[in-house]
Amino acid sequence: MEVFKYNQPIVGFMANAKKFGILSITLVVFSLVLLMTKGLNYGIDFAGGTVIQVKYKGDAPIQQVRDILNKNGSYKGANVTYFGSNSEIAIRTKSTSKDVSVDVSDQMNKLLKGTGEYEIRSVDMVGPAVGDELRNQGLMAMLLSIIGILAYISFRFEWRFALASVMALIHDVTISLGALALFQIDINLPILAAILTILGYSLNDTVIVFDRIREGIRTIKSAELSEVIDESVTRTLSRTTLTSLTTFFVVLTLYLFGGELLKGFSFTLLVGVVVGTYSSIFVASPILMWLKFSIAEFRAKEAEKLKREKEREKMRAMYEQGTM
Repeated sequence: MEVFKYNQPIVGFMANAKKFGILSITLVVFSLVLLMTKGLNYGIDFAGGTVIQVKYKGDAPIQQVRDILNKNGSYKGANVTYFGSNSEIAIRTKSTSKDVSVDVSDQMNKLLKGTGEYEIRSVDMVGPAVGDELRNQGLMAMLLSIIGILAYISFRFEWRFALASVMALIHDVTISLGALALFQIDINLPILAAILTILGYSLNDTVIVFDRIREGIRTIKSAELSEVIDESVTRTLSRTTLTSLTTFFVVLTLYLFGGELLKGFSFTLLVGVVVGTYSSIFVASPILMWLKFSIAEFRAKEAEKLKREKEREKMRAMYEQGTM
């Protein structure tokens, strides 16, 4: 199935490279400002704390619960929100009980007595030390992923391709984190998994585009890199559009119907799919031009490599025939 015909007119992507570059820089700067001002809202996985999930028989008296908790020193300032439906609430507090003999469920039953018929469905606690360790491990995982990607692309393509890929990945992750900071979504382990998924998705999209550009350098007669990129990217539009739309609608379905637990995860993926698709065309490809990638130099290296390969085959044939 093709959304765009193979013989369609070449789209002049690179003619607008500066405009999209300005847009990308604006989004990245805006995201950095959000990260420095509002900051990320770390959930209990990374900041430590307690989450208590309470299910009421009818509608939960959320305002009454907030008032009761604010009057108690241990739970003052707790974040009380609906959890999936109007009958279920989640109570989040950054404090944890240091006394293992204290039963949080018993404490909550005493506080919520008289608010209606309810059931405490779960109590999750993470200590501050464990949260710090998880956060540091998550950052290390992201750093190692980027280093591994840089090494892989350098080996498979050329250092300019690798640098362009990593810059596009940093672009995608920064904007995704900016969106999380803007909407103050809890940063937890599923969000970290979504960020790592974005790295893989964006890289896959970029590698496919770069593969077509490398093929175009070999087969397209033009010596202008911008023309080669335009034609190569045009040829990938059907694949990119179908893949991105399919992924987007699946993640959108997950966001709309996946429940409260998957809201942050699916939202992060939604932002990542859109930004990753955009960056593989309008960020990674123009960076190749700005890094002064030389088609003539690349073709000369390819010709030299082909010449050496033919010489090795000739020597092998002579050896097998006993003429050397």
